[in-house]
Amino acid sequence: MKAFTKRRMEGEVVLITGATRGIGRGVAREVAATGTTLIVVGRSHERTVELVSELHNIGGAGPIHGEVCDLTLQSEVRSLADRFLTEHGRLDVLINNAGAIFSQRQLTSEGFERTWALNHNAYFLLTALLRNVLLESSPARIVNTASDAHYVGSMCWDDLQLARNKYWWGWRSYSQSKLANVLFTRQLAYLLSGSKVTVNAVHPGFVNTGFGRNNGLLAKTMMVLSLPMQRESSKGSETVVWAAISEEAKGITGEYLYDCKPRKPSKRAMDMDTASRLWDISEGMTAPQDSGDCHNC
Repeated sequence: MKAFTKRRMEGEVVLITGATRGIGRGVAREVAATGTTLIVVGRSHERTVELVSELHNIGGAGPIHGEVCDLTLQSEVRSLADRFLTEHGRLDVLINNAGAIFSQRQLTSEGFERTWALNHNAYFLLTALLRNVLLESSPARIVNTASDAHYVGSMCWDDLQLARNKYWWGWRSYSQSKLANVLFTRQLAYLLSGSKVTVNAVHPGFVNTGFGRNNGLLAKTMMVLSLPMQRESSKGSETVVWAAISEEAKGITGEYLYDCKPRKPSKRAMDMDTASRLWDISEGMTAPQDSGDCHNC
């Protein structure tokens, strides 16, 4: 882990999604040691309970709580936010880290393509639901785990759910969702300008976080062949930790970060008209919907 000044955070509250594996687990370990009240969110009850037990044994750890949530479902995201707001009176750091790539296009029970639902809609909705408590707790920070995959991503405006465009074993949806992460970050930073809430996107590097585990032989083969280029998960979590809890990151906002410093994102990601357009569409996608509405657009 790179040397930087880690804040002591007793009395503060941090929430991190996708905390039970890979990058998220590494971030959770580092954040727990600050003494903060830490809420770790995972999809598996067993892995979440096991992580909470592990974190309690870290020196200097404060209160640790586990939350189980399927973030692909907006109903569960809303329930998670409701539980958080009922149980906690503040939020100092929100880390949107959960993400995945799915090699086969499938829809959630709410009608959204799974990669988009998890990698973008969940970020957007959870942040919107917790925005007021972040503002009330400010200075506060939001950290969104993105990826250099956004450089090859493009927004399929007429087909964001990729019902008609080729899916390319999930890479088209994944790169689109990672572009959405950066656009969302930049637009949110613009909307929060003048407040004491900062928001940044982070590229953790090429880390084997288990993406290929359930995505067929091709994905597994690609992950094996790329092993020499992969970072350790501890290195992948470094910049997320830096953005979330370091003194050095204080006041930095609207940036795309890599190796604990700003990095220029793609030209598409810097287009604020595109960021505003995505924001408007995302508000519609995450608004309470009638059961008969169609999201495949």
